[in-house]
Amino acid sequence: MSFGVGIIGCGLIGQKRAKALSEGRLVACADIDEARAKALVGNSGAKVFRDWRALLALPEVDIVVIATLHDSLAEISLAAILAGKHVLVEKPAARNHVELEPVMAAAERCNVKVHVGFNHRYHRAFRKARELFEAGELGKMMFIRARYGHGGRIGYDKEWRARPELSGGGELIDQGAHLIDLARWFLGEFEEVQGFAHTYYWDMPVDDNGFMLLKTANRQVAFLHASCTEWKNLFSMEIYGSDAKLEISGLGGSYGVERLTYYKLLPEMGPPETTTWEYPMDDDSWAVELAEFYEDIRLNREPSASLKDAHEALKVVEKIYKESGYDHCA
Repeated sequence: MSFGVGIIGCGLIGQKRAKALSEGRLVACADIDEARAKALVGNSGAKVFRDWRALLALPEVDIVVIATLHDSLAEISLAAILAGKHVLVEKPAARNHVELEPVMAAAERCNVKVHVGFNHRYHRAFRKARELFEAGELGKMMFIRARYGHGGRIGYDKEWRARPELSGGGELIDQGAHLIDLARWFLGEFEEVQGFAHTYYWDMPVDDNGFMLLKTANRQVAFLHASCTEWKNLFSMEIYGSDAKLEISGLGGSYGVERLTYYKLLPEMGPPETTTWEYPMDDDSWAVELAEFYEDIRLNREPSASLKDAHEALKVVEKIYKESGYDHCA
């Protein structure tokens, strides 16, 4: 079965999704900038719209990919679900958890599949890390330490991400949402949330740094930092178990070569047995993620990166914003 795919939002992420469709067929694109939609469609013969509602009315669209600004993610997702479409919506899926709740209720009523684009789960290093985790190689989980950051660019504080009514917040809801999702993926639900968001450098009403200390009911901890004052792009996550540690660094491109290192604790302790995997090849995470979603639809199974995952991540973000005085973001 080949799925007809419509893409709403034809910027950088929409373009990445289009290139990774594989067995999916691009049948329509929508963007308020019609020229951008036409550029994405190219010579494919797919239809072009300025109004996303027209795309949802097409019977040949089975799956809708939503890659718009944060302020319209929930609205378009809800409309797509009510139109009977399966949905891949980019993270964070909404500006806050309340905005997402009607979407969750509609998805349950309408019996469609909704996947949230927590794309980092699908990087090669994380796929291998998850394989080791599920095989029990780490032993009892203890804690996670992670940093994710970039340095922005000239004019960054004037872009849409710096406007809370469009973005829902700054760095914490942006790259921080990925860190929260990955930490939950390995540790489970967080019962206690502490943190601090602040604007240190950029002249904008949203945060440029978010610090998180998240704790599960079993007192496992995620210590996370998201930053857009990281002048050299950085990704680092260390996952600690009683028997081993996993270290993931780099995401390719400006973040450096993607790498996973497995440190296995020896009975006599001392220096661990160490194995490293490097992934210098092109990133295939977008294609792998979509292939999984196609299978979710075929097998009628719940997507592994779900609306619930987005809902829980947003609740963490909002609690830290509220405690840090960013009430317009919470």
